[in-house]
Amino acid sequence: MGYVEDIRKLVGKMPIILVGSVVILLDKENNILLQERKHPKNVWGLPGGLMELGESTEETAKREVFEETGLQATNLQLLSVYSGKDYFAIAANGDPFYTVTTAYYTAKYEGTLKNDQEEAFSLRFFPLHELPEKMVGSHRRMVEDFKRM
Repeated sequence: MGYVEDIRKLVGKMPIILVGSVVILLDKENNILLQERKHPKNVWGLPGGLMELGESTEETAKREVFEETGLQATNLQLLSVYSGKDYFAIAANGDPFYTVTTAYYTAKYEGTLKNDQEEAFSLRFFPLHELPEKMVGSHRRMVEDFKRM
């Protein structure tokens, strides 16, 4: 059983705070890597996920990128930290939570792109001006903030 599941045993359906990281990964043409997620189904989002006990947000970002894409991201630069009432969600099982998400960006990575079939249907680089219509709302905000830099 994982950390979140252990916490849920203690607090039931009370809202909790979950900390995670995402990465804006750019190729040589400044296209952005997105994954077509299985949860929520057929919605595109940035590679990333929840922090494990003892990890830093940067370690979380690097681990999640590797697990979900097969790429080893380096030279992560902090974009921003996203939190507050706008980052409230309810999981598919009905569990309420708030997220604190640290967003990074980089164009430095190595490895061979490989999709984690448990996490996503596919991976694809998109031009920054041609993002998919169905995209995780908070991730779209992060990409828009990145574009304004």
